[in-house]
Amino acid sequence: MKKTVRLKVNGEDYTVAVEPDKTLLWLLREELDLTGTKEGCGAGECGACTVIFNGKAVNSCLVLAVEADGAEVFTIEGEAKDGQLSDLQKAFIEHNALQCGFCTPGMIMAARALLNENPQPTEEEIKEAIEGNLCRCTGYLPIIEAIKDVAAKGAKA
Repeated sequence: MKKTVRLKVNGEDYTVAVEPDKTLLWLLREELDLTGTKEGCGAGECGACTVIFNGKAVNSCLVLAVEADGAEVFTIEGEAKDGQLSDLQKAFIEHNALQCGFCTPGMIMAARALLNENPQPTEEEIKEAIEGNLCRCTGYLPIIEAIKDVAAKGAKA
C-alpha cells in the first residue's frame, strides 16, 4: 500500500506516493527525475548515492523513501545556482578531481555537508568526511585538494 511522502528537495516541495519498500534513491531518480544521484552498490558501501538529508550526508540507497516524509534533501542538482557551477564544483574541475564522474556527485555532496558544518576543515577532517565515498579513478588526492582549496578561499556557493 502506497504512502504519501511530502519532502523538500533542493528547495522545492514535492508530494509523492511511494511503496514502503522503495528507497530515497529510487524516489529521487525514478519519481523526481533527479538522476545526478547515482546508484553504485545499492548497499551503502560506495557513496555514489550520497545526498544531504536534514543537514547530514547519507547514502540514499539506505534510506527508505517513507523516512523522508517531512525531510529536506539536497542533491547534486541543487549545487549549481542559476546555471552557474558552485565554487566546489569548479574546484573539482580545476583540480582534476573527477575522471569518469560516477563518484563525483556523491563526493561533492559529502564535501558540501562537511563545508556546511565546518567551513575550515583540516585535511584529516576532509578525509574522514569522504571516507565512505569510493573513487577508482582519481586516487583521492585531487579530491582532497579541491575541498581544501574551497575551504581556504572561504567559498560557500
